[in-house]
Order: sequence, then C-alpha cells, then structure tokens
Amino acid sequence: MELDRLDRDIIAALVEDARATFADIGHHVGLSASAVKRRVDRLRETGAITGFSARVAPQALGWTTEAYVELFCQGKTKPSDIALAVAKFPEVVGAATITGEADALLHIRATDVRHVERVIERIAAQSFVVRTKSSIVLSRLVDAPPGTAVPEPRNGSQAQV
Repeated sequence: MELDRLDRDIIAALVEDARATFADIGHHVGLSASAVKRRVDRLRETGAITGFSARVAPQALGWTTEAYVELFCQGKTKPSDIALAVAKFPEVVGAATITGEADALLHIRATDVRHVERVIERIAAQSFVVRTKSSIVLSRLVDAPPGTAVPEPRNGSQAQV
C-alpha cells in the first residue's frame, strides 16, 4: 500500500500518543475526526498499522540489564530453527538474522549481569550453537519507539509499505 503525507502524519501522531482521539489527530493533520477514523481503519485493514500497545519502561518490570548476543551456528542452521529455540526464553526480546560472521543477533533483557550470563549459558547449550559473543549495554544513547521515524518518499513518489 502507498502512504501519502496525511497517512504518515496520522501514523506519527499515533506513535506519539496511541490514545489520542481522532478529533485531536484531525486537528493536528487538518482532517475531520471521521476522515481520520476512515484512514486509520484503512491503515489497519491493509496491515500498515498492526496494533496498539502500551510502552512500559523495562526497569519498571525489573529488567535493568540488557545485552546483545551474536549467535554462531553450525552448518546451515535454518533461521526458523533459531527462532523456535530462542523464543523459549522470555529474556530474548528481539532476534534477527544478520550479515557478517554471526548467524543471528539476540537482544536480551534481564534483571542483572548474572541473569544475562545464565541466559547466555542456556542459549549456548542449544545443539546448533557453536559459540556466542555478547555485549552488555552500558547506556542507551537513542531509544526511539518503533515507527517513530516515518520515512519520506523518495524521488517525489509515494512511500511504499
């Protein structure tokens, strides 16, 4: 689906405050509340907006330590096998296949460094894992929620989603 400037502005307003009323968003983007509702409904139907949720500070839940762990796997381990294995760990809050030497990169949140160590030990014990390489986060420099930056269209064309 193509997003026009109003769609991008509506999405940006919802990312900023998903509890904003259609009237508030309409005032901000120059549309009526009913026009905003129709656009939001269309954005949801097409999958551009996948849902609404609360952003909670991990520290409020006791997750005060985070790490990024590179996984090096044996042979031709399928990404789906990696995903199934790491999804069993509630501390793994993100996982992706990546370029470079490692096969995957995991984002881990834990209560402390010892907790991170235990999680890495359990992940490293998976049959397909050859080794891991981890980095503990000292401080976050940029921490924008997903969807905050809505890319502008290139070459004057509409943005594709």
